[in-house]
Amino acid sequence: MLDHEEKFLFKEEILHLANSLADPGSLDNVEDLLTDVITSPRFDSEVFTLERSLQVMLGARAGTTLVGLLTVTPEVFEEVAEVRIPPEVHERLVAWRARFGLAIDNALNFLNNPDGIQGHNFATQIAHVEERRVLQGRLTLVRYNNEPQFFVADASVFLGLVTDIMERLGPYLEPDAAEPETLTRLRDAVNLIERKTATRG
Repeated sequence: MLDHEEKFLFKEEILHLANSLADPGSLDNVEDLLTDVITSPRFDSEVFTLERSLQVMLGARAGTTLVGLLTVTPEVFEEVAEVRIPPEVHERLVAWRARFGLAIDNALNFLNNPDGIQGHNFATQIAHVEERRVLQGRLTLVRYNNEPQFFVADASVFLGLVTDIMERLGPYLEPDAAEPETLTRLRDAVNLIERKTATRG
């Protein structure tokens, strides 16, 4: 349950949200967005950007409040009934939570706590794009539940990915974080890429 200060802040956020939903058509527009997200074949990625989409539609503060309200615990959500907001807004909030809340909450929990990776495989292939031969990589990541996921992209995408990974891991590595063999492979790989991509005079 909320303490006195939390109740005051909660009330302020709900009032602000209600005001953002007071514009003509706002309730229908938000409901259309939530329906599109929940029925999208790209549900996970749509949920990932849902808060941003609501912020664009309602404003940064109200968008964040609405996502939180859809996924908050039942005890906290019941506090909405004590805030004086238009009945039509309260009815929609109750309906949205019942219809969309659980699915959105589960998806956000999954995105914030993704599965680990227990293995991977990487292969190359040649694709023919507009009469050109394009080198591509095929990455397979195996989750802890043994479910594989496949990703195909041009070579430049994977080179950029590897560069990002190394740049972001580098500053935080401990002295024993990388085996000598791994460092040797990294140096050999960079040298090979430099030789293969060097401009020939």
